[in-house]
Amino acid sequence: MKLKVLAAAVIGASFISTHAMADVDPDLPEYETVSGISGNMTSIGSDTLNNLMTLWAEEFAGYYPNVNIQIQGAGSGTAPTALTEGTAQFGPMSREMRTSEIQEFEERFGYPPTMVPVAIDALAVYVNQDNPIESLTIPQIDAIFSDTRRCGYDEDITRWGQLGLDGNWENRDFTLYSRNAVSGTYGFFAENALCGGDFKASINEQPGSASVVQGVSESVNGIGYSGIGYITSQVRAVPVARDEGEEAYEVSHENYPLARYLMVYVNKHPNEDLDPQQAEFLRMILSRQGQEVTNRDGYIPLPEAVASRVRAELDLD
Repeated sequence: MKLKVLAAAVIGASFISTHAMADVDPDLPEYETVSGISGNMTSIGSDTLNNLMTLWAEEFAGYYPNVNIQIQGAGSGTAPTALTEGTAQFGPMSREMRTSEIQEFEERFGYPPTMVPVAIDALAVYVNQDNPIESLTIPQIDAIFSDTRRCGYDEDITRWGQLGLDGNWENRDFTLYSRNAVSGTYGFFAENALCGGDFKASINEQPGSASVVQGVSESVNGIGYSGIGYITSQVRAVPVARDEGEEAYEVSHENYPLARYLMVYVNKHPNEDLDPQQAEFLRMILSRQGQEVTNRDGYIPLPEAVASRVRAELDLD
């Protein structure tokens, strides 16, 4: 799976420049229309990507009025099945496919699905707008959300006072908001913020990212997590440090520890081109116009250094 290796290499080498996190890369190519694009397509997968896929579909319809893209965003876990069963042409996910999901696809088609990085997300830890907490570390986040505390914090955190808040906050407990288990965001958070541990039984699982943010906004004791694209004025994204004594970074910073690629999986035979409709939709996403949509929706645009390599792998240039 070349694209999977490509994305991992880019993340490991130099995740994103400060410039790319603030602006749309001016080196991204302009999207230019082609003739003969029409028909219906379906996208099934990530709730985190639901708004962005919808906005991309609307942008694409502006170029091709005879194309209709149906968007369903029930969670990343629905994407592999939809691609394997052929009920969707696009499988947006906020996590990479699991080995078992790839194997099921390969058993049917004889080759793996193709992973296409399409945007960058910062998974924010949200608190109510009135909460004065200045920053959190990954071990503290783990001790708030998990009983297993695999990140190494020495005690369970059950009250805001344990994080240094005083006065009316000292004895307040937490109201924990989380995505549900079908969500790629749930899996990413468990792996990266809980060090692979288990969530507490007291978390309030929500069917969508917007529901997490709404819950936190309505509870002064609330804390939850979701993509930065869902931030509202009623919540605040807390700066996060990897460990005690290290610098805490805002979600917009290149060193923010909970950043991730968002991706769309497709069924591409290794020796064949994508269908023209699929190819043009992805080419638009990986263009300046497509990444401007990414930026407007609150996510971080891909730099051309990444987008160009992805387009080359897909034979879109």
